[in-house]
Amino acid sequence: MAPKPLEPLARKLMKGVMAVELLGVVGAYFLFHRMNSSAEFRNTMSQRFPSVLEVYYRSNEWAGIYGIRERDQEAWSAKRDCATSSSSS
Repeated sequence: MAPKPLEPLARKLMKGVMAVELLGVVGAYFLFHRMNSSAEFRNTMSQRFPSVLEVYYRSNEWAGIYGIRERDQEAWSAKRDCATSSSSS
């Protein structure tokens, strides 16, 4: 019995879907790694994509890692205070 004409198309589509999913997983890991290792990058994310940063904070809290959000807020407020005091002097 000859293969149906849609089988090669279905295989190509399935491979494409799997490739896109793999790229998504790799991209998510890269983004998580950058946010996990750089408070400065988290500051950039808070300005550009606050919802993504919120997911990062919540996923860490769900995993039992607390205090990242608070440390970031303290560091960013200290940085703003320092910049404000130096510009008013």
